Amino acid sequence: MPSIAELLPQTVPMVRTLNLTFDECTATRAVLRLPDQAEFHNHVGGPHAGAMFTLAESASGAIVLSAFGDQLTRAVPLAVDAKIAYRKLAMGEVTATAELGRPAADVVAELDAGQRPEFPVEVTIRRADGAITGEMTITWTLRPNR
Repeated sequence: MPSIAELLPQTVPMVRTLNLTFDECTATRAVLRLPDQAEFHNHVGGPHAGAMFTLAESASGAIVLSAFGDQLTRAVPLAVDAKIAYRKLAMGEVTATAELGRPAADVVAELDAGQRPEFPVEVTIRRADGAITGEMTITWTLRPNR
Protein backbone atom coordinates (compact mmCIF):
# COMPACT_ATOMS: atom_id res chain seq x y z
CA MET A 1 0.00 0.00 0.00
CA PRO A 2 1.43 3.43 -0.93
CA SER A 3 2.28 5.95 1.77
CA ILE A 4 0.23 9.14 2.15
CA ALA A 5 3.20 11.04 0.66
CA GLU A 6 2.90 8.85 -2.45
CA LEU A 7 -0.90 8.67 -2.52
CA LEU A 8 -1.80 12.37 -2.33
CA PRO A 9 0.27 13.51 -5.34
CA GLN A 10 -1.22 10.60 -7.34
CA THR A 11 -4.84 11.35 -6.43
CA VAL A 12 -4.92 15.12 -5.82
CA PRO A 13 -3.76 17.03 -8.90
CA MET A 14 -3.10 20.30 -7.02
CA VAL A 15 -0.56 18.57 -4.76
CA ARG A 16 1.30 17.53 -7.89
CA THR A 17 0.85 20.88 -9.63
CA LEU A 18 2.30 22.86 -6.70
CA ASN A 19 5.14 20.33 -6.19
CA LEU A 20 4.33 19.98 -2.50
CA THR A 21 6.78 17.88 -0.53
CA PHE A 22 6.11 15.80 2.57
CA ASP A 23 8.50 16.16 5.51
CA GLU A 24 6.39 14.26 8.04
CA CYS A 25 3.09 12.43 7.95
CA THR A 26 1.71 10.65 11.01
CA ALA A 27 -1.70 10.24 12.64
CA THR A 28 -0.96 13.24 14.90
CA ARG A 29 1.08 15.60 12.70
CA ALA A 30 1.72 16.34 9.04
CA VAL A 31 4.35 18.73 7.68
CA LEU A 32 4.29 19.76 4.01
CA ARG A 33 6.42 22.29 2.12
CA LEU A 34 5.65 24.58 -0.79
CA PRO A 35 8.89 25.30 -2.65
CA ASP A 36 9.59 28.84 -3.83
CA GLN A 37 8.32 28.80 -7.44
CA ALA A 38 8.01 31.96 -9.52
CA GLU A 39 4.98 30.61 -11.41
CA PHE A 40 3.00 30.60 -8.14
CA HIS A 41 4.09 34.04 -6.87
CA ASN A 42 1.70 36.87 -6.14
CA HIS A 43 2.09 40.55 -6.99
CA VAL A 44 4.72 41.09 -4.24
CA GLY A 45 6.91 38.12 -5.17
CA GLY A 46 5.86 35.63 -2.50
CA PRO A 47 3.67 32.54 -2.68
CA HIS A 48 0.13 33.29 -3.83
CA ALA A 49 -2.55 33.10 -1.13
CA GLY A 50 -4.31 30.34 -3.09
CA ALA A 51 -1.12 28.27 -3.13
CA MET A 52 -0.72 28.71 0.64
CA PHE A 53 -4.38 27.74 1.16
CA THR A 54 -3.81 24.59 -0.91
CA LEU A 55 -0.63 23.80 1.04
CA ALA A 56 -2.46 24.07 4.38
CA GLU A 57 -5.52 22.16 3.20
CA SER A 58 -3.27 19.41 1.79
CA ALA A 59 -1.43 19.14 5.11
CA SER A 60 -4.80 18.76 6.84
CA GLY A 61 -5.83 16.08 4.36
CA ALA A 62 -2.59 14.19 4.94
CA ILE A 63 -3.16 14.01 8.68
CA VAL A 64 -6.82 13.02 8.20
CA LEU A 65 -5.82 10.14 5.91
CA SER A 66 -3.08 9.09 8.32
CA ALA A 67 -5.39 9.18 11.34
CA PHE A 68 -8.49 7.69 9.70
CA GLY A 69 -7.24 5.68 6.73
CA ASP A 70 -8.41 2.50 8.43
CA GLN A 71 -11.99 3.86 8.37
CA LEU A 72 -12.20 4.41 4.59
CA THR A 73 -14.20 1.23 4.00
CA ARG A 74 -17.09 2.67 6.02
CA ALA A 75 -16.74 6.46 5.79
CA VAL A 76 -15.38 9.13 3.47
CA PRO A 77 -13.47 12.09 4.89
CA LEU A 78 -14.71 15.48 3.68
CA ALA A 79 -13.62 19.02 4.46
CA VAL A 80 -16.75 20.94 5.48
CA ASP A 81 -15.36 24.33 6.48
CA ALA A 82 -12.08 26.23 6.35
CA LYS A 83 -10.92 29.52 7.78
CA ILE A 84 -7.52 31.02 7.04
CA ALA A 85 -5.78 34.09 8.44
CA TYR A 86 -2.76 35.54 6.67
CA ARG A 87 -0.54 36.96 9.45
CA LYS A 88 2.70 38.11 7.80
CA LEU A 89 4.13 38.44 4.34
CA ALA A 90 5.31 35.06 3.09
CA MET A 91 8.41 35.02 0.93
CA GLY A 92 10.35 32.02 -0.34
CA GLU A 93 9.57 28.47 0.70
CA VAL A 94 6.76 28.00 3.23
CA THR A 95 5.94 25.04 5.45
CA ALA A 96 2.54 23.96 6.79
CA THR A 97 2.26 21.94 10.00
CA ALA A 98 -1.11 20.30 10.65
CA GLU A 99 -2.29 18.83 13.94
CA LEU A 100 -5.49 16.98 14.73
CA GLY A 101 -7.75 19.04 17.00
CA ARG A 102 -9.44 16.06 18.70
CA PRO A 103 -8.24 12.60 19.64
CA ALA A 104 -8.81 10.20 16.75
CA ALA A 105 -10.29 7.63 19.14
CA ASP A 106 -13.08 10.08 20.09
CA VAL A 107 -13.90 10.68 16.42
CA VAL A 108 -14.02 6.94 15.69
CA ALA A 109 -16.20 6.37 18.77
CA GLU A 110 -18.76 8.82 17.35
CA LEU A 111 -18.62 7.02 14.01
CA ASP A 112 -19.13 3.71 15.84
CA ALA A 113 -22.19 5.22 17.54
CA GLY A 114 -23.74 5.92 14.14
CA GLN A 115 -22.97 9.63 14.14
CA ARG A 116 -21.27 11.79 11.53
CA PRO A 117 -18.36 13.18 13.54
CA GLU A 118 -16.76 16.54 12.87
CA PHE A 119 -13.29 17.52 14.01
CA PRO A 120 -10.90 20.41 13.47
CA VAL A 121 -7.42 20.30 12.03
CA GLU A 122 -5.22 23.25 12.99
CA VAL A 123 -2.52 24.30 10.52
CA THR A 124 0.32 26.77 10.97
CA ILE A 125 2.16 28.14 7.93
CA ARG A 126 5.73 29.38 8.46
CA ARG A 127 8.45 31.04 6.42
CA ALA A 128 11.96 29.58 6.42
CA ASP A 129 12.94 32.02 9.21
CA GLY A 130 10.23 30.49 11.42
CA ALA A 131 7.84 33.46 11.33
CA ILE A 132 4.18 32.46 11.22
CA THR A 133 2.68 33.72 7.96
CA GLY A 134 -0.71 32.07 8.24
CA GLU A 135 -3.02 29.99 10.39
CA MET A 136 -5.85 27.82 9.16
CA THR A 137 -8.56 25.73 10.77
CA ILE A 138 -10.25 23.11 8.60
CA THR A 139 -13.29 21.28 9.94
CA TRP A 140 -13.50 17.75 8.61
CA THR A 141 -16.19 15.10 8.86
CA LEU A 142 -16.26 11.35 8.36
CA ARG A 143 -19.42 10.80 6.33
CA PRO A 144 -20.64 7.22 6.81
CA ASN A 145 -21.07 5.20 3.63
CA ARG A 146 -24.65 4.22 3.04
